[in-house]
Amino acid sequence: MTNVLIVAAYAPAQPAVLTEALERFKGRGAHVALACFFDPAVLNLDPALADAQNFAATAETITPRFRTALGRAQPNRKIWLHAQRSAWLRQQARDADLLVAVDPKSLHTVWELAQRNLRAGAHYGLVPALKALDAGAFGALPVPRLVERQVSAAASMGVRGARRMAVQSARTSLRRATGARVMRNPAGAWFWTQAVGAPRVPDRVRNKLALRVYDSAVRADRLAAAARTSAAAVRKLRNLQYKADLLVKGAQAEFGLGRVPTVLHEAINANLQLADLRYGQGNIPKAVAALSAAWTLASNRVLHFDRLTSPIATDVQGHLGAFANSPAAQQLYGNNGRRTPAAPPPTDRPLRILLTTLINDNFLHEIRQRYEDMPNVEVRFLDLNADEERRPLTRSASSVMEYRLSGSTPFGDKIEEWLRPHVDWADVVFVDWCQATAALFTMLDPGTTRMIIRLHSFEAFNLWPHLVDWTRVDDLVFVSEHLRDLGVAVLPKIAEEGGPRLWVLDNAMDLQRFPKPKPAEARFNVGLVGVGSVAKDSRWAIEVLRHLRAADERYHLLLIGSDLNNRTSAAAKEYGALLKKDLAELEPSGAVQRRGQTDDVPGALTEVGVILSSSVRESFHCGLVEGAASGAVPVVRDWPFFAGKPHGARTLFPADWVVATPEEAAKRILDATATEERWRELGQEAAELSLRTWDWSVTHTGFDRLFLEP
Repeated sequence: MTNVLIVAAYAPAQPAVLTEALERFKGRGAHVALACFFDPAVLNLDPALADAQNFAATAETITPRFRTALGRAQPNRKIWLHAQRSAWLRQQARDADLLVAVDPKSLHTVWELAQRNLRAGAHYGLVPALKALDAGAFGALPVPRLVERQVSAAASMGVRGARRMAVQSARTSLRRATGARVMRNPAGAWFWTQAVGAPRVPDRVRNKLALRVYDSAVRADRLAAAARTSAAAVRKLRNLQYKADLLVKGAQAEFGLGRVPTVLHEAINANLQLADLRYGQGNIPKAVAALSAAWTLASNRVLHFDRLTSPIATDVQGHLGAFANSPAAQQLYGNNGRRTPAAPPPTDRPLRILLTTLINDNFLHEIRQRYEDMPNVEVRFLDLNADEERRPLTRSASSVMEYRLSGSTPFGDKIEEWLRPHVDWADVVFVDWCQATAALFTMLDPGTTRMIIRLHSFEAFNLWPHLVDWTRVDDLVFVSEHLRDLGVAVLPKIAEEGGPRLWVLDNAMDLQRFPKPKPAEARFNVGLVGVGSVAKDSRWAIEVLRHLRAADERYHLLLIGSDLNNRTSAAAKEYGALLKKDLAELEPSGAVQRRGQTDDVPGALTEVGVILSSSVRESFHCGLVEGAASGAVPVVRDWPFFAGKPHGARTLFPADWVVATPEEAAKRILDATATEERWRELGQEAAELSLRTWDWSVTHTGFDRLFLEP
């Protein structure tokens, strides 16, 4: 009887083909063993056709050493590593007359088995194996030839094994010699810094060594050594691509620890130089890759969102200036303009307004309802995320970059096909959030349609506003004057001649539903609405509470909203650990109470006597204004991102609402809540001011001017 061993790395797309082949093997009197790297039950085979078994090692049998080997191995070799551990497969291979690989991933395993069973024929594919079976092209070899093949195979396996052992040994030695433990030693750090900068080392080797040493130095908290390592390697590297890659990976290593990279600007500059080089050579894909790397570094959330400061707040030009000097980066802005100016509102039919966003329509509800109720206005709403087929197009900033650099791409054609009918229908397109939606819509010439974009806050810290063709935008809306100032600082082009008209329009808020009776005990409850991000700085509010309770232990802090999301980065995790420690100290006594997410914010605010804004930045802070409208006394931190600038919390709100320190905040609260009468009086004043200043019944007039007037 002929023994056939078939190895399959994955289930065939057409199991019937395999079944037919097995029937033909059986018809020729062969015994077939089918070794599967998957559960053979999915094939639904007749057991009489083949002895089918899964040879993949189970989780219970995978040792740490084997897991390490799998992690280092190439994909095809991983299957062979599993095969070596299967006693059943090894026995079938020893007895086999024919070894058959049915897919590319099983080829290496069959080849290795053939080196160990020299009498067996080895084939790729079921048809060649069947032909070999029919021809009898396998079996015993003459003794001299068999000995020759055995010696050759043994030598080959020995060489391969020795090579693997040598490489593995070298890698292990290097890994240990350049590990964090060594880098913590000043002598070790000095030695490897010198090695990275040694002369006559090939760029490829220097790059790999530098990455290893840099990463170990960062993990060892030796940032100065990491910086010296990077500088030493960068000085010697001649290949700009290697230099940029090294700096990017070094910066990413520090971001991974929640720190601002010491090589941040050097990495950004290197990638911009590389982008300019590739752009000048006409290599658009590589130019895009370099630009994407630069922007990914510049907009990393550790810089702007997961700490209590940001280079955008402290030194916009220092952080983004390099992009203004890069021809490739400047090309991203687009300068296509429009063939015709936007038309005035029509007089012979209803005005057509397209309201569009990507996922988040939280700030559109009142706007949408008002204009849908108008008889002379026709409204459509478009959430780009709702189109499942085209949704992936909104995630590809690199595709937008490629379009900007080349002027015409298949991606651009897809966007044109998708959005053109909406633009042609509308008289006015209102894009909420200056994100992907804004960049995609400005890839189209709007014709006579008026294009309006609203920029909130977080967009100013990321890439998307820099991919908008502002020569195609008629109006840009901000929700506050300090945000407008920030927008102009980040995007100087919007303030240039020919740029969009800049508007400051308050958020659309229905505040009428917030005034509700408050019990007397609410006087001692300080509320913080929205605590899910580091920027809300809940720890500042806790510091205020400590000052309050030092004077009167009746004060409590109510945290309303989802808990802090500290999984976004190591920096957020570090802040979260400190906050957790604060809560562990104050929650057991009830001094701090977490109320969690709620759909009934007006109801939750009935318990709040003082509404606090402890944030380091806000574009407007709806939660604070809603609290004030409920009759809570407002206390606003002078948001550090904007403090001392022409506009900020002190120009947005009444001066007596705003404080600079936790001590000042506690003093205002103690004064405002000294008696129930004073507390209710100040709360009523705040509610009346909020309703007559920021309620939608008042602020809608700004949107009427924006949408309806020529």
